[in-house]
Amino acid sequence: MTEQMNSSRAKAGHLTSSLLAVAFLTSFGSSMLYGYNLAVVNSPAVYIKDFYNRTSVSRNGTGLDGEALTLMYSLTVSVFAIGGLLGSLMVGMLVTRFGRKGTVVNSTVLVFIAGSLMGFSRICGSPEMVIFGRFVTGIHSGISLSVVPMYLGEIAPKNLRGFLGLVPSLFICAGVFSAQILGLHEILGKEDHWPLFLSLVVIPTFIQLMLLPWFPESPRYLLIEKHNVHATIIALKWYRAKCNIQSEIEEMQEEQRSLSSVETVSVWRLILDPLVRWQLLSVVVINIGMQLSGIDALWFYTNDIFRNAGIPDPEIQYTTVGTGAIEIIAGLIGCFTIEKLGRRPLIIGGFLVMGFCCAGITLSLVHLPFMRYVSVGCVVGIIAGFCIGPAGVPFLITAELFKQSHRPAAYTVGGSLNWISNFTVGFVFPFLQMSAGSYCYLVFCCVCLAVAAFVFFVIPETKNKTFVEISQMFASKEAVPETQGLGHPDQLKLRKMNGYGTLENGSLEFDSSSSVP
Repeated sequence: MTEQMNSSRAKAGHLTSSLLAVAFLTSFGSSMLYGYNLAVVNSPAVYIKDFYNRTSVSRNGTGLDGEALTLMYSLTVSVFAIGGLLGSLMVGMLVTRFGRKGTVVNSTVLVFIAGSLMGFSRICGSPEMVIFGRFVTGIHSGISLSVVPMYLGEIAPKNLRGFLGLVPSLFICAGVFSAQILGLHEILGKEDHWPLFLSLVVIPTFIQLMLLPWFPESPRYLLIEKHNVHATIIALKWYRAKCNIQSEIEEMQEEQRSLSSVETVSVWRLILDPLVRWQLLSVVVINIGMQLSGIDALWFYTNDIFRNAGIPDPEIQYTTVGTGAIEIIAGLIGCFTIEKLGRRPLIIGGFLVMGFCCAGITLSLVHLPFMRYVSVGCVVGIIAGFCIGPAGVPFLITAELFKQSHRPAAYTVGGSLNWISNFTVGFVFPFLQMSAGSYCYLVFCCVCLAVAAFVFFVIPETKNKTFVEISQMFASKEAVPETQGLGHPDQLKLRKMNGYGTLENGSLEFDSSSSVP
């Protein structure tokens, strides 16, 4: 019987075509747009500023001075992060009301609105349409950055949760790379093409909207929150290889019983809940650390670093495209190694590499001239270190550290802090650079090393564990005495305790009356 159950679970853990299709559709139509919108305004910056200036002349009879023009363009860039913050704050409400897949599908309307505004902005002679379009697409990205990893984390079997959880980050890298390629002067980098360049986001979203509704909702959402056993069984049959899915239903019912007296918690209740304090602190640290690691600030300085290394100005754009290719390669390495190495080695190793390379950039810019070539290697190291772990693992960890009732609020907290940190770095870095010069990267070095140390000492390995097992690992010593043996899983019973129970000896009786026969 045990061998049959293990065989069943092994088959359930196979990567099916349905799982792969949903991972690619959600990431292609949502996550990739975040990366695309991060990089899309870099190439046509001169043309967008010229459009703003000419519009001012036609309206007021005079052009914008340099300070006003810089302010307008800075607003165009940074309003994306403001929209992202707003979108991240809406995640908890949306996923509870519409479900995980439902939120991804319904939020596509934002992309079509944003694409239309930016695409027709020059025809209408309205810079406001560009800025508002960036704001709206920021809202969509703020929603997608949290909902897509949550959806994939819930439909994936535990042995594939890491792989599927990093697929969105791989597509974010692909989005940046696509914007860099399309922004070359030979393709869409000409003055006439920038409105089309900004509005291309509607194409992947349209493909997603046509295909994703045919796939089922998250089985965990259907069973634990909607109590719909029939729909859960149908969803599992879509996402799993042909096998007995009763064991997975029973694992969900175990979590459901532990949450039976707890509804989906608010952000405030999450913050006040002492039983999830370490999980919440972990989400706060890794999401803030992800943005304060210096990866965004690196793009402010990349061209100067390449120029100091002797790369001619006309060739710098192609060198930047090369860094985009490195992002994708590093992302692929992370995807295909996370289930073998685990989450901790990727995120700790990634932050360590970034920290040492940040220190290397400072040394290479301050000391001997021949060290300038070392700075190029450090740029590559920071990008590779970020994409191999810190770029995607924080979103995956947020899903794994919390059970169903706390997960939406956790994503709201993590996502909002991520966007606030993103905006803060973009706003503060120019002043930090003016005051500290090349030493500013030592700040990022300290942040990276501190986050790596925190993960090493606080966050356990979550590879190949159920959500209930991960919650038990965070139980305090007072709740689970060290002298208490856990024994065989069949001799464990979960005591209800605000959704995050302790363990007592007893038999675990599954309510399989509504399970698959």
